[in-house]
Amino acid sequence: MSRPQRQPPRRARSLAGQLFAVQVLIVALVVVAGAVLAYWLTDERTQQSAARQVTATARAVADSPTVRAAVTLPDPSTVLQPYAQQVGVDAGVDFVTIMNTDGIRWTHPDPAEIGKPFLGHIAAALAGHTFTETYTGTLGPSLRVVTPVLDAHGRVVALVSVGLKLQSITGQLRAPVTALVLVAGAALLLGALGSWLANRRLRRHTHGMGAAELSHLYEYHQATLHSVREGLVLLDRAGTVVLCNDAARELLGLTGEVDGRPLAGLGLPQPLCEAVTGPEPLRDEVRLTAERVVVVNTSAIGSGAGLGTVVTLRDHTELQALSGELDSVRGFAEALGAQAHEAANRLHAVVSLIELGRHRQAVDFATAELELAQQLTDRVVGAVGEPVLAALLLGKAAQAAERGVELTVTEDSLIDDSLAGAVGARDLVTLLGNLIDNAMDAAIEGAAEHPGPPEVTVTARNDGGELLLRVADTGRGIDPDAVRQVFRRGWSTKQPGRGLGLALVAQTARRNGGSVEVDSRAGAGAVLTVHIPLQRGPSQPSPVRRGAVQSGASPRPVGEAAG
Repeated sequence: MSRPQRQPPRRARSLAGQLFAVQVLIVALVVVAGAVLAYWLTDERTQQSAARQVTATARAVADSPTVRAAVTLPDPSTVLQPYAQQVGVDAGVDFVTIMNTDGIRWTHPDPAEIGKPFLGHIAAALAGHTFTETYTGTLGPSLRVVTPVLDAHGRVVALVSVGLKLQSITGQLRAPVTALVLVAGAALLLGALGSWLANRRLRRHTHGMGAAELSHLYEYHQATLHSVREGLVLLDRAGTVVLCNDAARELLGLTGEVDGRPLAGLGLPQPLCEAVTGPEPLRDEVRLTAERVVVVNTSAIGSGAGLGTVVTLRDHTELQALSGELDSVRGFAEALGAQAHEAANRLHAVVSLIELGRHRQAVDFATAELELAQQLTDRVVGAVGEPVLAALLLGKAAQAAERGVELTVTEDSLIDDSLAGAVGARDLVTLLGNLIDNAMDAAIEGAAEHPGPPEVTVTARNDGGELLLRVADTGRGIDPDAVRQVFRRGWSTKQPGRGLGLALVAQTARRNGGSVEVDSRAGAGAVLTVHIPLQRGPSQPSPVRRGAVQSGASPRPVGEAAG
C-alpha cells in the first residue's frame, strides 16, 4: 500500500505581493472616498444653484407689473398663462404657477390643471414670506419656491410658485458625475500601475521572499556575521561603517557604537584607513593596528559603481611574532653554518701550521680566534638572562660577522629574568631583532661614507624603572623629512614590499606602554631607543619621549610617528 504523497508547504505570499495588495486597496479606498465626497459636494452645489434659480425667477414674476395688473382682471389666466409659459422657457425652469390666495391655479404647464388647487404649502407665502420646499406635484417631485405678490399697499393679492423637477436637477449632475467617474477610474488605474511597478522592483530586490523569510534571513545573517572568527566590516560608498562584527571590533580595538560612523573617525591608523578605502582591492595585505598585526582583504559590493566595500580581517599578530622568531632562528642556523665553514677553514690553517712545525703560531692563531668568539659569547650570556633573547643576540652577532658588520653589546647591558618577565621574551625578540636588522642594513648601506667597517652597537638595561633598548648604527642616518614616516608601515629605504620591521617595533612598544625615539644626524648614523616602563597600571598611558634629532628635524615618539 503506497503512502499518499505529502503536498509541499504552500509558500507564503511575497512581501512585494502583500504590499501590492495593500497599496491597491488603499488607492481604491482613497479614490472611492474622493469620488463620493466629490459627488456629494457637486449634488449640494447643484441643489443650491437650482434653489437660487427658482427663487430669483419667482421674485421677478411676483414683482412684474404685468402680473400685478393681471391679477385684478376677471379672468387673469388669459394674460398670465402665455406670460408664465414664456418666462418658464426664458428662465429654464419646469413650471411657473400663478395662483390666487386660495391656491387656485391661474397658470400651469398643463392647461387642464388650470382652475384646480395648487399641490403644496402656501401658508408661509400668505404670511408674506418666500420659502423653498421639495414636494411631489402634478409633474412629479420638484424643488419649488412659493412667494407672495403684493399690491401697492403691501397686501398679498396672489401667489407665485416656480420649480424644477428633481429629474431635471439630476440631469444637470450627469455630466460632472460622468467626468468624476472617469477621473476616479483613471486615478485608480494609475495608482494600481504605479504600485505594480514599485512592487515589481521591490520583488526583484527581495528575491520574491515574504516578510517572515526576510526576518529569518536577517536573523541568520546577523548570527553568522557575529559568530565567524574573521573580522568583517561593511562600508558604504562614503566610507561609513554599515556593519562591524564582534571579531572586527576586537581586532581593531573598537569600543562603543561603531555603525553609522565614518571609518576615518574611529581612531584607526591612517595608513590602514587609506588602504581600505582606496580604489584598489587588497589581497592578503599585512597591516598594523594599534596593538595587532592583521591580514586585510577588501572587495567591492555590487557591480559598476558598487554599493560599498567588504573588509575582512585576520589576526596575524601571533603568526608574525612566530615568523620573526623563526627568521631569527633561521638566521642563527645560517650563521652557525657559516661559522662552521669558517671554523673548518681555520682548523685547516691550524693543522697546516702544525704540519709545518710552527706550533707557536698555530697555538696563537687558534687562541686568538677562540678568545674573540668566547668574549662575545660570555658578554651576551652574562648580560642576558633570557635564553631566547641571548640566542637571538648570538645569532645576530654571527649574522653580522658574516655580513661584515661589527656588532657590539655595550658593557652596561644587563637583562635579567625580572626585566624579561616584565616585557615578555616574544616582544623583546620583536623589538631587538627588528632594530638590529634595520641597523645592520643601514650600516651596510652607509659603509662607503663611513671610515672603517660598518658598526652596530646594542644597549639593553634597566634605566630608572624603565627597560631601555638602544641600537645605534654607522649608516647614513635618517633624512629629517622622513623622521615622521619612519614608523609607518611600508616606509623603507630599500626595495618596495619591505618596511614592516620598524612599524612592528613601534606597535610593540606602544602595546607595552612605551615609546620609541629617533636620534639621527645626517651622514653620522642613527640611534633608535625604546623606553618601556617596567611597572605600569592597566590604564597608564604610554609615555611620550622626545630625543634630539639633528639637522633641524624634530624627534618623533612612537605615538605620533606611527600615525
